[in-house]
Amino acid sequence: EEVQSQLGQEYSLVIGGKAYDTRATIGSMNPSNKKQLIGRVASARAEQAAQAIEIARRAANDWSRTDPAERIQFIETVATELRGRRYELAAWEVFECGKPWAEADADVAEAIDFCEYYGREMLRLAVPQRMQRVPGELNHLSYQGRGVAAVIAPWNFPLAILTGMTTAALVAGNPVIVKPAEQSMGIAARFFSLAREAGTPPGALHFLPGLGEEVGAHLVAHRDVATIAFTGSKAVGLAIWRQAGTTIPGQVGLKRVVCEMGGKNAIIVDSDADLDAAVLGIVRSAFGFAGQKCSACSRVVVLPEQHDALIERLAAAMESLHVMPPTDPGCFVGPVIDAEAHRRLLGALAEARRRGHQAKVGGAPLEGAGFFVPPTLFVDVPADDPLVTDELFGPVLAVQRADDFEHALTLATGVEYALTGGLYSRSPARIARAREAFRVGNLYINRGITGAIVGRQPFGGFAMSGGGTKAGGPDYLLHFLDPRTITENTLRRGFAPEE
Repeated sequence: EEVQSQLGQEYSLVIGGKAYDTRATIGSMNPSNKKQLIGRVASARAEQAAQAIEIARRAANDWSRTDPAERIQFIETVATELRGRRYELAAWEVFECGKPWAEADADVAEAIDFCEYYGREMLRLAVPQRMQRVPGELNHLSYQGRGVAAVIAPWNFPLAILTGMTTAALVAGNPVIVKPAEQSMGIAARFFSLAREAGTPPGALHFLPGLGEEVGAHLVAHRDVATIAFTGSKAVGLAIWRQAGTTIPGQVGLKRVVCEMGGKNAIIVDSDADLDAAVLGIVRSAFGFAGQKCSACSRVVVLPEQHDALIERLAAAMESLHVMPPTDPGCFVGPVIDAEAHRRLLGALAEARRRGHQAKVGGAPLEGAGFFVPPTLFVDVPADDPLVTDELFGPVLAVQRADDFEHALTLATGVEYALTGGLYSRSPARIARAREAFRVGNLYINRGITGAIVGRQPFGGFAMSGGGTKAGGPDYLLHFLDPRTITENTLRRGFAPEE
């Protein structure tokens, strides 16, 4: 009720510690009730982006030279503030992003984990590492910040991913310009307000809400932006990679891109799998947060021996799922994020019907005040069908029938993405084979394929899922740092001159 009473507020963009309002604004709506305004934010233009970059550039040297202990203390303070407002922030996600309570709370908890984990990692990396010991020579490897970082964050984990990318760049000594997703700018504004209260230097953190095609594009192309951290669609991610690889006059260094772009993830159900466990893991992985996770299961590859039994149990489990607003404590499947996602998903279901596919479960539009799409199951889908190859980012699941285990591996890895994957099997030999041949960034065996824990399951993929970075892992901060090797000859000759 406290959060609900604050809906409809307006938020400014913040550059160099100063708030600015603009004539143009962006409204954020409740996906469960398309008439309810969550908040309205000032919409930055290219000139504000240029201003933020210039202030961040001037602050870069001082922030990079700030004692790492001070930078670590800052993000630990952010973690403390997040923990103190855990339920409030989760409520904002319920209203603004349509997240069920459990998913919203987990997102806030992950944001806290990112702060604390990256603080510990920076403590380790801040100490110069003594390299090979050679008589008369001293060699150290150390790290320094790269310069201005642009964080382009998604709406589906509106606090966790935004916090993770932002605090990683900040604690590594880079000033950061945050461009949140248009659909979740209210929760982003809350995070930024909290970060300012934690004592962020004005030049080190800037809040730049705006349209991606203008503000995001300007940040990516600008010569003074050294690092771009992005999570979002493959199309936008590839555009960022292309632009970042183009140098322009006055640019003094190559841009670095930290990019996570989604997946088309499969779970293999082996001939000896525990079907009760498999169905539970599939349902949770496919339909949690209405399938709007890059890690979500959107394909099941099943061996012939289990095919009919799995379909029967999976269909029964899906029919028990009720789609409802996430303010209901019993909600497991809520709305999709906005009108565009709703149209896109219903269009994909209509196209599937035109290609001759009949949904085993779901498939029909739902009535209601929000953007609701039913959990939908298609069976025996060919490997080249868009239901198998295209990331739909919604509660749609395609089942593929495999001839044998090797064929199952071929089907599971036969897409352009390589983010997550899963296997349900009792066979040690087949588990070992999957470890070798099921090439995805995060492989889960006999459990669901979503819900990576910071520090426990470093998260990220390769192929068209991203550049191989691992959020919440020991090498993640290195993407925001430049390494330096310093060698000193300690066999001095003569005397040092008098000063």
